[in-house]
Amino acid sequence: MTKVVLASNNQKKINEMQHLLSDINLEIIPQSFFNIGEADEPYQTFVENALAKARYASKKTNLPAIADDSGICVDHLDFNPGVRSARFAHENATDDENLLKLLHDLEGVENRNAHYYCSIVFVTTPDDPQPIICEGIWKGKIVEQPRGSNGFGYDPIFEDFMTENTAAELDPQLKNKLSHRGQALQQLKLKLTIKYEQK
Repeated sequence: MTKVVLASNNQKKINEMQHLLSDINLEIIPQSFFNIGEADEPYQTFVENALAKARYASKKTNLPAIADDSGICVDHLDFNPGVRSARFAHENATDDENLLKLLHDLEGVENRNAHYYCSIVFVTTPDDPQPIICEGIWKGKIVEQPRGSNGFGYDPIFEDFMTENTAAELDPQLKNKLSHRGQALQQLKLKLTIKYEQK
C-alpha cells in the first residue's frame, strides 16, 4: 500500500478527507504524524496555495502528498474572504471569529449569494511537473443566523441552495456528496485509482 502524506493539521478536515478516501488502496497519513508545521500560503489563488502545501509536505517526508486549499467566496464582498477564509478576522482567528466577522460585514445586505471553492492537488514528488489538480464548487447563500452543529468553519451560516439546509445541518454523508471538498475528492479518487491501477 502506497503511503501518502495529507498536508493539513486541521483535524476536522483530516477526518473528512480520510473518510472520503478510505476506499482507495492508499495509506493516508496526516502531516502532524511527522511533526510538520504549516506551509506558507502566500498566493492569491487556491490552486497555488494547495500546490505550495503539497510540495512542502512531500519535500519534508519524501512521500507523495495531497493538499487542499479551500474557502468561502461571497458575491457582495467581491468573492472574499476567498483564500483568506481561515484568517478573515485576523491572522490567528478562530472559526467563530471569522463567522461573526462575515455576518457583521453582511449586515443589511440583500444579495447574500456565496460559494465554497476547493482546489485539491496530488504530487508524487516535491518537484512533480504533472500534479493532479481537482476542483469543486458548492453554491449557496449566507444566512443571518447560524444553524446546525455539524461541520466547521463557515458551515453554520452557509445554506445549500438545493436542500435549503446549512452545511452544519446536513448529515455528514450527504454533505460529503454535495460539498466543494467532496466534489474535488471524488475527482481525485478517480484519477488516483487510474494512476495506481496502471502500475
